[in-house]
Amino acid sequence: MYESIIEILPHFYSTTLIFDHFYGMLLFMERQIEKKLDIWKHKKRRKPLLLRGARQVGKTYIVRQFGRKFQRYTEINFELTKDAEHIFEADLKPDRIIRDLALLTKNKIVPGETLLFLDEIQEAPEAIKALRYFHENMPELHVIAAGSLLEFQIEQIGMPVGRVSAMYLYPLSFREFLVAGQNDEYLNAINNVFKEDSVNQAIHNRLMMLMGEYIAVGGMPEAVDCWIDTKDFQECSEIHKVLIETFRQDFYKYSKNYQIKYIDRLFNEIPHLLGRKFKFSAISGESRKRELNPALELLQKAGIVHKIFHTSGQGLPLGAGINFNRFKMIFLDIALSQTILNMDATSWILNPMEQLINKGSVAESFVGQELIARSEIDIKSQSFYWHREARSSNAEVDYLIVRNDRIIPVEVKSGKEGTLKSIHYFLKDHPQSPYGIRFYAGMPNISGKIRSYPLYCAAGI
Repeated sequence: MYESIIEILPHFYSTTLIFDHFYGMLLFMERQIEKKLDIWKHKKRRKPLLLRGARQVGKTYIVRQFGRKFQRYTEINFELTKDAEHIFEADLKPDRIIRDLALLTKNKIVPGETLLFLDEIQEAPEAIKALRYFHENMPELHVIAAGSLLEFQIEQIGMPVGRVSAMYLYPLSFREFLVAGQNDEYLNAINNVFKEDSVNQAIHNRLMMLMGEYIAVGGMPEAVDCWIDTKDFQECSEIHKVLIETFRQDFYKYSKNYQIKYIDRLFNEIPHLLGRKFKFSAISGESRKRELNPALELLQKAGIVHKIFHTSGQGLPLGAGINFNRFKMIFLDIALSQTILNMDATSWILNPMEQLINKGSVAESFVGQELIARSEIDIKSQSFYWHREARSSNAEVDYLIVRNDRIIPVEVKSGKEGTLKSIHYFLKDHPQSPYGIRFYAGMPNISGKIRSYPLYCAAGI
């Protein structure tokens, strides 16, 4: 519809904001969520949409790109435009609201033609409430809302049940990383691995190198854009450090003063504990579960960490056999967790195969991040693992996934070898599971009920 960035600018609310954004992120990043947004756009019974996810995962960028598919686009950022909040405080009538927003932004808002984007909506609680009335009284208007710490405001005022849709956005997956770097031809190679159970050695080596780049750079859009544009990892590393500091500054926004030290301690130490059953006793200091658990819940709500819950795996849904007291942790982004640990990630770019040796937690985190990114967009991701503790047969399967209504155990190995005792135990105890999957550093291989694939194939599972 638009020939250039310059042509689209008049259709946006803030020219300066758009210039800063587009010229700070020159490369278009195709995301999985875009297909879902297209479906939402054309739905007859469409509802206002809440785009949810942690800070800096690309929510605003995605909506602005999506706005190019509309004749008109109006963006309200409640942090930048404080007057906008007062428009929603008078009453929640959509006719009056869009009239006043049009006056404020000097943009005509036409239902059926305009995408109205309410950014940083957590700063305007009445605007969240108004979403219900847009659905009931003006369903033809396309409305999307997003915010950095939206989950905390929703907890306070509630969600208009049945009146608002939601989609969840995470850091770029490895698939999206490949597309952003114009390496999308390798997606076909990954898909073919599952069809043919083989891969050319040269393609395998290249994919392992690209996976190493991803582990070092991570999936935060700003870091990915920097790497693709400059190939300067030191510059990417600086972005990682700034992002980490931004997350730390957010602690003051969603926690009480006495909780900050506990949140900070967990934030710093969880990257050390990736891949292990989480125990509050493993956190340094004299803090106990009663202080640390609420702090952990806050980090989870902010989207910075994800819990991988233990489940029996005896039937569907997997959550039916969940044990809320037994869980592992995965950090928001694999590169950020390594930065917190002060790890030199350049070796992942130079020689990923060598780095994988004795880096089981990193490999497991990579697969976990892929599974989360590839989960259903419309509901918040839930991940599961299986663990049996017994004197003679202690066993753990890293992840359980569902494919074709069957529970599939997934083991992650950082090297080319490694025993598969745990996955065999699981398959023996769960005869309804037809096979198990191992992701490792080796080549594809099918042996009995075990399907072994290279680690990068987690992007296609």
